[in-house]
Amino acid sequence: MELLEAYRSLWSHRSLPATENNAETVLYDAIRRDLLDEMTHPRLRKSPYEKFSLALKRIASSSLDAKQQYELVRLYVQQLENLPSR
Repeated sequence: MELLEAYRSLWSHRSLPATENNAETVLYDAIRRDLLDEMTHPRLRKSPYEKFSLALKRIASSSLDAKQQYELVRLYVQQLENLPSR
């Protein structure tokens, strides 16, 4: 739940309703959707690698503590590796 709150602080305009039981699933899904740029019109979508780069920049420039930054980057890497090949 702590990492989900950290994610919410970076992307405050996103509604991510979650409970203690499903916070991890909600966070993984939000990161996957971010990497796939699903919130953008299909003709304007960026590649997962571009979205990954933008997310890393946002995380690095945030006021989150180093542990939270590391954990979010780790989750982004994990989700990027799990995306289907195109």
